[in-house]
Amino acid sequence: MDKILVGLKRVVDYNVRVQVKSDGSGVETDGVKMSINPFDEIALEEALRIRERGDASEVIVVSIGTAEAQQQLRTGLAMGADRAILVETSDAIDALSGARVFKEIVDREGADMVILGKQAIDDDNSQTGQMLAAIWGRPQATFASEVVLDGDKAKVTREVDVGLETIEIDLPAVITVDLRLNEPRYVKLPDIMKAKKKPLDQIPLGDLGVTPGPAVNAVEFAPPEARQRGITVDDVAGLVSALKDKGLV
Repeated sequence: MDKILVGLKRVVDYNVRVQVKSDGSGVETDGVKMSINPFDEIALEEALRIRERGDASEVIVVSIGTAEAQQQLRTGLAMGADRAILVETSDAIDALSGARVFKEIVDREGADMVILGKQAIDDDNSQTGQMLAAIWGRPQATFASEVVLDGDKAKVTREVDVGLETIEIDLPAVITVDLRLNEPRYVKLPDIMKAKKKPLDQIPLGDLGVTPGPAVNAVEFAPPEARQRGITVDDVAGLVSALKDKGLV
């Protein structure tokens, strides 16, 4: 295998308490810590391990967004990726537009595999990988908890509702990864310094011929309702009575 493409999305850090803007137009990001989507970190770690085993020669990280996404791409380079590509746009990108962008990059680079996180923690759509596979006309293996390569095939263990499912797919292919696949490596300061010298190409979205903008527009954001305060009961009879009052038994 020659090249593996990995998508890295810039999202609000998972440790940050998300706040909705006062006008309900979206999530507050000013002054908020931004990071690589956690599932995408796992995808990159798997790609790096595949390369380190000698099953691939190059790992390329790709992000779609504003110039600020260079920060996440540099982190990916510090983890060990060989090159980075930023598809520049200030427009909102939905799953289908993202899949079309990745398809254009796949064609330009001649990638043999695309590894993505199973979902992004901001929109939780879990759609981009599946749409890319359909547009590309190649097999897909989603929610991967184990990936084993054997020549031009990949055996993937998937996490499904009833347990685990193992499938075999032909390469090139799209794989989306789940939490239990691996634990991403820690980035050290010398690696951060080296990453500054690695190539990061910037491509305007218009150069790829992809029309920006989501097919579905979010019209309003609102925080979840505050959790109601619990009550205490003196005994089992009191518990049963309280449940009956709420119509639960």
